Amino acid sequence: MLEQKTNALDQAAPLQGWVLPAEFDELRRQMEARMGKRGRREYVQVLRLMETFSMGEVSAAIRQAQLLQAISFDAVKHLVLCAIDKRPPKLDLENYPHLPAAEVALTRAADYQTLMQAGGL
Repeated sequence: MLEQKTNALDQAAPLQGWVLPAEFDELRRQMEARMGKRGRREYVQVLRLMETFSMGEVSAAIRQAQLLQAISFDAVKHLVLCAIDKRPPKLDLENYPHLPAAEVALTRAADYQTLMQAGGL
């Protein structure tokens, strides 16, 4: 039900008294900052991983996801499963050639001058 009504997350009776490691709070903060309401839903999905896996396993996966800057439910779940299967995680994009590669260039001050001249500023 929390996945549907994510605003009730802080008041949810089943979660009262839970003492979660600090990485859970940091994960929630990062997910909500990046994805808003969808991030809160994904955080609830991460909590639900503890229906199947131990808190230690989920906590370790969260720490690893944060180190890799892979902040998502799918990444955390993948890392938990890889740890259990004792296999390396595959979070690189080599397995997804259909996704466009991100190209990030260094911004130069001259680029802004060109924009200002074009916009008449």
